[in-house]
Amino acid sequence: MIYLDSAIANEAAQAITWGWVKGITTNPTLLAKSNTEPAVTLKTLAEICTGELYYQLVSQTEDEMIREAHKAREIIGEKLVLKIPANFTGFAALPKLSPEIACSVTAIYHPTQAVVAAEGGAKYAIAYVNRATKLQGDGCDLVKSMKNILQGSDTTILAASLKSPAEIAEAMAAGADHITIPFDLLKAITTHALSEQTVADFTSSGKGLTL
Repeated sequence: MIYLDSAIANEAAQAITWGWVKGITTNPTLLAKSNTEPAVTLKTLAEICTGELYYQLVSQTEDEMIREAHKAREIIGEKLVLKIPANFTGFAALPKLSPEIACSVTAIYHPTQAVVAAEGGAKYAIAYVNRATKLQGDGCDLVKSMKNILQGSDTTILAASLKSPAEIAEAMAAGADHITIPFDLLKAITTHALSEQTVADFTSSGKGLTL
C-alpha cells in the first residue's frame, strides 16, 4: 500500500481523492507542523482518511503508553494504527496493545527488532530507509534483512524516510511491502520525463474521441 506521510489536512484531502493513496501516517514532528492541536488534527484526518491512520506514541513509560494509545483510539476509532517506538518500553507495551489495536513498530534499525515486533503482534515493522542509510550505511539492506527474517510471519514492512523515486524503487525491490511518502513525492512518482514525451508524441500525431 501507498500512504501519505503528512498531518496537513489539505494535503490529506487531495491525496485521498486520488484513489491509490490508501491511508495516512503521522509522527510527532508532522503533527507539530499542523496549525491545530494534535487531537483536533487527528480528528480531522480521521474524517478525511478512508483507510488506516497512524499515530505515534510519545509517552515514556509503559503505563502511559497504554493510556495514550486508548486516548488515540477514542479520537481516531477503528482506523487507528499505533506507531510504537522500537525500544524496550515500547516492546513491553506492544503485546498488551496489539490484541485490541492494530500496531506498528517504528524506527527499526536492526533486523532483530523486527523479530520482536512480530512476536509482539505488530501488524507492521517500520524502517526509516534514508535515515538508516545516513546513520549506518544502507537502509535498503536493512529492509532486505528484515524481509528475510519476517518470512512466514504476519508482520509486513512499511518503508518510511524515502526521499526520491529511485530510493522508493530500491526499497520496494529490497522487500518493502508498503511505503509512506510526503505529498510532493506522491505526485513525483506518478510521472517521468519519457512518459510525458511519449504521451505528447501520441497526442500530436494521433486521434481520439472528439468531445
